[in-house]
Amino acid sequence: MSATEVLIAVLVAVGIAGIIVPVLPGTLLVLGAILVWALEIGTSTGWVVFGMCAALLVGGTVVKYLVPGRSLKAAGVPNRTLLVGAALAFVGFFVIPLVGMFIGFVLGVYLAERGRVGATQAGPSTRRALKAVGVSILIELVAAFLAAVTWVVGVAVT
Repeated sequence: MSATEVLIAVLVAVGIAGIIVPVLPGTLLVLGAILVWALEIGTSTGWVVFGMCAALLVGGTVVKYLVPGRSLKAAGVPNRTLLVGAALAFVGFFVIPLVGMFIGFVLGVYLAERGRVGATQAGPSTRRALKAVGVSILIELVAAFLAAVTWVVGVAVT
C-alpha cells in the first residue's frame, strides 16, 4: 500500500466512526476520501470504484431517511419531536461533550412526546423514535462499510 492509500484508509475509518458518533460528516468523509484516491490514481478502474461507492453512499442516504421516516409516520411520531430532540442534542453536545449529544437527544424526544401525548405514552413513543434513529444509523453504516469494501477491492485490483 502506498502512503496515499494508507491515508485514505484512515480517512474512511474516521468517516465510519463519524457515522457511529455523529460528530463528523461520516458519509461525506468516506466519499471525499475515495474521490481523492480516484483523482490520485486517475485510472478508469479508480473512477468505476468511485462511482460504485458514490452510488452505495447516495443510495444508503436515501434509504436512511425513507425507512425510519415511514416507521415514525406509522407510529404517529411527528417530525417536530425529532427536531426538538436534535435541538437538545446540539445543546447537550456543548454542555456535556460527546455524551451530552445522546442525552440531549433522548431528553428532547421524551419531553416533546410528553407534551404531545402525555406521561404514560411518552416512554413508548420515545422508544419508537430512538429505534428509528438507530435503524437510520445502521443503514448509513452498512452503506459506508459496503463502500469501504468496494474501495479495498479497487485498491487490490489496481
